[in-house]
Amino acid sequence: MSLNSAKTKYEHVVLDEKGVPIIAGTNTKVIEIVLDKTAYGWSPEELHFQHPYLTLGQIYSALAYYWDHQDALDRDIERRLAFINQTQQTTEQTPLIARLKSKGLI
Repeated sequence: MSLNSAKTKYEHVVLDEKGVPIIAGTNTKVIEIVLDKTAYGWSPEELHFQHPYLTLGQIYSALAYYWDHQDALDRDIERRLAFINQTQQTTEQTPLIARLKSKGLI
């Protein structure tokens, strides 16, 4: 565990210096596991297959943390999505994106 992290009641989840829940001993945020589960419908076993550096215990602990803190983490997800949408709208289109769009590739 990093010097700048705080323990939680979840065996494999700690809070980083900004209060973001991460899986202990990794750089993986709980929110990343939750987004993978939500976006792809992956089971804990499939999450383990996709993230072999995590144990099933770490994955289940991350999911338990999410379900116990769902409102706060869902607000964080919405905040992040709003930031991405705002950034995309205010950022000029790159020449690569323009070329790809002109060729119908995106």
